[in-house]
Amino acid sequence: MDIFKKAYDYTDVKEAKASGIYPYFIPLDRNEGTEVVYEGRRIIMCGSNNYLGLTADLRVRQAAKDAIDKYGTSCTGSRFLNGNMSLIEQLERELAEWVGKDSALVFSTGMQVNLGTISSIVGRGDYVILDKDDHASIYDGAILSSGKIQRYPHNDMAQLEMVLKSIPEEVGKLLVVDGLFSIEGDLAPLPEIVQLCRKYGARLMVDDAHGIGMQGGGRGTAAEFGMTADVDLIMSTFSKSFASIGGFVAGERDVIDYIKHHARSLIFSASIPPANTATALAVLKIMREEPEHAANVIKNGAFMREGYKALGFDIGHSCTPVIPILIGDNERTFLTWRKLFDAGVFVNPVIQPATAPGRQLLRTSYMATHTQAQLEHVLEVFEVVGKEVGLI
Repeated sequence: MDIFKKAYDYTDVKEAKASGIYPYFIPLDRNEGTEVVYEGRRIIMCGSNNYLGLTADLRVRQAAKDAIDKYGTSCTGSRFLNGNMSLIEQLERELAEWVGKDSALVFSTGMQVNLGTISSIVGRGDYVILDKDDHASIYDGAILSSGKIQRYPHNDMAQLEMVLKSIPEEVGKLLVVDGLFSIEGDLAPLPEIVQLCRKYGARLMVDDAHGIGMQGGGRGTAAEFGMTADVDLIMSTFSKSFASIGGFVAGERDVIDYIKHHARSLIFSASIPPANTATALAVLKIMREEPEHAANVIKNGAFMREGYKALGFDIGHSCTPVIPILIGDNERTFLTWRKLFDAGVFVNPVIQPATAPGRQLLRTSYMATHTQAQLEHVLEVFEVVGKEVGLI
């Protein structure tokens, strides 16, 4: 049989495009933070991970330009051999201090952080324990490891304890969990998770790709709960609040040094480019010196949660600026997305397998730089569309 048969038989995208409801890979002409331009039309962006709105900050853009002038466009090699830079090591030192850990290690993408960290730490005979709603990169890192994978229902601490209790005491255990879950906008109950990890001898890694920059004054979900010292490894990306691309993991110096010399996704990948490194450094400086950005995004998120609830939308358990609008089936999710898009509001439709059956939704997210007028207009559009499609 031709191995390409599955590709030839895949008609879902063609059918969605033909019906006018295909919502992915939209080619934007301009991205200016809270607004984007599509085919000459300005649209309010409520589906970005640019939580602090700093991609449009002139200081951040200038830092990227200056880095290109000084260092060029690429390091053209792996950090392991010839692609390392003092600028990257400066970023690592500042990130470690920011999240309250001994040491940090920068990768070229956040995906590579999870692939390399989990697969290098979890070996044959070890166990990796995952929340069922963990990000795909966490699952892929677990699959790449030689360990055994155990899962527990989302944020279900009774089931987590049953899983931990079932694992032999003498084996290595790493629990990996999102700090802020990126689809439904809720937080992991870190105090309870830390307590169970201590009880059963498991180490804890928190994926804070969406939390750092917003939670804990910008220092992340562990800081939000006052549990930085109790979390063994903290990772995050630069493609959200840091307005760049790349990622890092932070923890004890010896553990980070081990990952540095064993993570294949670091060793066999080209280094993060200078412009992206400088961008992350510039944003980190702003996070330290201007805490109002983190405060603003939290404030905007609270305003929108209250607005959606007042209109009658189901926003699940969101307690952050990531707010789902729960719908429950594919067709109405895509229809609602299309009507919002045509009315000038950009959101993200999320269907299976990215969410469970019956929990298809529109993922909305907000920035520190959204104006009150923009947020109020978005609620007005949602009210009109929500009534049209029977959501409210």
